[in-house]
Amino acid sequence: MDINTILARYTNFGAVDWAVVCVYLVGAVAVGFYVRRYIANMADYVVAGRGVRTYLGLATMIGTEMGLVTIMYMSQKGFTSGFSAFMIAVAAAVVTLLVGLTGFIVVPLRRMGVMTIPEYYERRFSRGVRVCGGLVLSLAGILNMGMFLYAGSVFVVGITGMSDPNSVKIVMTVLLGLVLLYTILGGMVSVVITDYVQFVVLSVGILAATFIALHHFHWRQLADAVAGLHGDKGFNLFLEPAGSAEGRGLDYMIWMLFLGLNSCAIWQTAVLRACAAESVKVVRRMYVWSSIGFLIRFLIPFFWGICALAFFLDKPELKALMFDSAGKLDGNVALRAMPAMLGNLLPVGLLGLLTAGMLAAFMSTHDSYLLCWSSVLTQDVVAPLTGEKLSTKNRVNLTRTFIFVIGIFLLIWSLWYPLGQDLWDYMAVSGGIYFTGAFAILVGGLYWKRASCFGAYASMACGLLMLFGLKPIQKTCGIDWSGERIGLAVVGLSSAAMIVGSLLVPDKKRQEGN
Repeated sequence: MDINTILARYTNFGAVDWAVVCVYLVGAVAVGFYVRRYIANMADYVVAGRGVRTYLGLATMIGTEMGLVTIMYMSQKGFTSGFSAFMIAVAAAVVTLLVGLTGFIVVPLRRMGVMTIPEYYERRFSRGVRVCGGLVLSLAGILNMGMFLYAGSVFVVGITGMSDPNSVKIVMTVLLGLVLLYTILGGMVSVVITDYVQFVVLSVGILAATFIALHHFHWRQLADAVAGLHGDKGFNLFLEPAGSAEGRGLDYMIWMLFLGLNSCAIWQTAVLRACAAESVKVVRRMYVWSSIGFLIRFLIPFFWGICALAFFLDKPELKALMFDSAGKLDGNVALRAMPAMLGNLLPVGLLGLLTAGMLAAFMSTHDSYLLCWSSVLTQDVVAPLTGEKLSTKNRVNLTRTFIFVIGIFLLIWSLWYPLGQDLWDYMAVSGGIYFTGAFAILVGGLYWKRASCFGAYASMACGLLMLFGLKPIQKTCGIDWSGERIGLAVVGLSSAAMIVGSLLVPDKKRQEGN
């Protein structure tokens, strides 16, 4: 029997819940139409006129990063790793707090007044570095969000109880249409406003759902479920049993710390929020307070995944779905487990509110990412290649065109790409195509006077090696390497390339200046 048909038996989703969801979606699209009148130039469209203050910036940063895809892959990680996944949450919070206290990377970028990281590349290095950096950033970013539509649709299908085999495809198309509509209309202004609404709605739904889960599942029940399936490694991420190196151990925790740094200080969507802040003081304050939000955004989905594990183990019909033919946890089932659990656990009305919040989270993340990568292509690839001769109107229209084209590509990619690994690992590897090289370029450029164009190009080239972390490519090449070890190796290579390349081929102007 189809998994959708089985899971559909367990949801409480009803007509009242559908009404709540529909009211929210209509309101979100209406916002896109309303704020269109406030778009006067590219700065308004991309960074909301750099007028975002602390509380709105805090809400929009957490709102974007607390997307539905984040909740889905984090709950999957909680399902497959147990309480040991909580260490990832602590790592993310600590790194974000340190960035806020020190201003590492984000404060110098805000002081320069750039809208995108590749724009910084041109100011520090050259126009060629900017164009290449924009292409690499866009490639990684678009691939990184390649599974957003699929994950969001799996959630909607699971929590509402849709049983049609084509439900996921239909939901993907509808969701993409809604996101494209109001992102193209409103740009960053509508993104910031909907992020704030989403932050409020989602916070209420998440907190209510978490309290209900805490009341329904006893800690002993959760601990027994994790211990029974994962053993000691379900409580300690540092444990690395023989034959199970991926996703565990010291190297994995180091990789998680680096991912935490990337998500708050290197990844363009987060930096876009810093660039939209009213001042440097606001940037620091946003990051300090966001560290708490980043901790919570990891802990709650992890906890939900553990609750879903206990829920599935308690029901023989669902337990039988958990393992594949080789006796291993089925990643597809693990991804669907959390929405199935919530659909059964929450009462009518609250279920609709949470679903509306989740859809808000999905749309918030999707619109931010679409706007981010399309604006990078416009500002950092096309505009420099045309000699900065594009008018404001043409830039906004071109950005809107890229949003539409990227959206169509994402729909096609989500339908056919064979994931082959946990969604969490896919996100880390695909994003690493950009940030493993960008880390060396940003740190070298901001804090080392001798960093050169050649070193920047070399760092970007090394970052492309992260493509070997994608399972379909590994399968084609006949290799089986863990994502975290590839990632750490590429970070080391990119950093070495920046240092050696800059020393061997220094910039002429700087060399003459010395």
